Amino acid sequence: GYLLQTFFANPIAGPFVMGISSGAKLAVALVMVLFLNYGLLTSSAVLILAAFAGAMAAMAFVLAAARRVQRMSILVICGVMIGYIAGAIIQILQYLSSAEQLKMFFLWSMGSLGHVTTTKLFIMIPVICVGVILSIYCIKALNLLLLGENYAQTMGLNIRRARTLIFVSTTLLTGTVTAFCGPVGFLGLAVPHVARMLFNDADHRTLLPGSILLGVVAMLLCDIIAKTLVLPVNCI
Repeated sequence: GYLLQTFFANPIAGPFVMGISSGAKLAVALVMVLFLNYGLLTSSAVLILAAFAGAMAAMAFVLAAARRVQRMSILVICGVMIGYIAGAIIQILQYLSSAEQLKMFFLWSMGSLGHVTTTKLFIMIPVICVGVILSIYCIKALNLLLLGENYAQTMGLNIRRARTLIFVSTTLLTGTVTAFCGPVGFLGLAVPHVARMLFNDADHRTLLPGSILLGVVAMLLCDIIAKTLVLPVNCI
């Protein structure tokens, strides 16, 4: 969420608003509903690949639109449209699915940290680490982008390369988390703003690790409350 808010220079940008989480959700829904009978869900790699592909497809669409429009508000609208289209297709899949398939997808879509077993963790950790390392590598570029693309270019920043790295990092993080923990989208929008208020700083060297730590704490607190009240973590 924090990467996207800086990248699009928009305070409401985030994985859900920009349609990235919706793309990942749609891809996982396709795997769950269409291929459940073939036993593919026994492999965690299938889920992560599906979520990554869906997130990448959604982000690629937004980036393609970014080359044709100048106003960032239009890009946000494009992201929202992706979310609605993905939601419509998911509803069709749910309508055509069996009771078992529908139950599995519904439980996954409510979000939970409890589904991450030790085996899945060994797959999740390396991918998350790559995404975080890429985001840390982009800190200098993100600081330059705060003052606009024209300024960043005059300072020698390769805009296309920076966009690609931010794109890959965001897709890795969003796709992986969505695949294993479900579509928990509110944190990606809210936590960066809380970090800005707490640290009172605009430097990504402070706010990026601050957002990561705040996100971890907020997610764990929500999960504890959810388990205590026996409710889905998305409700909390």
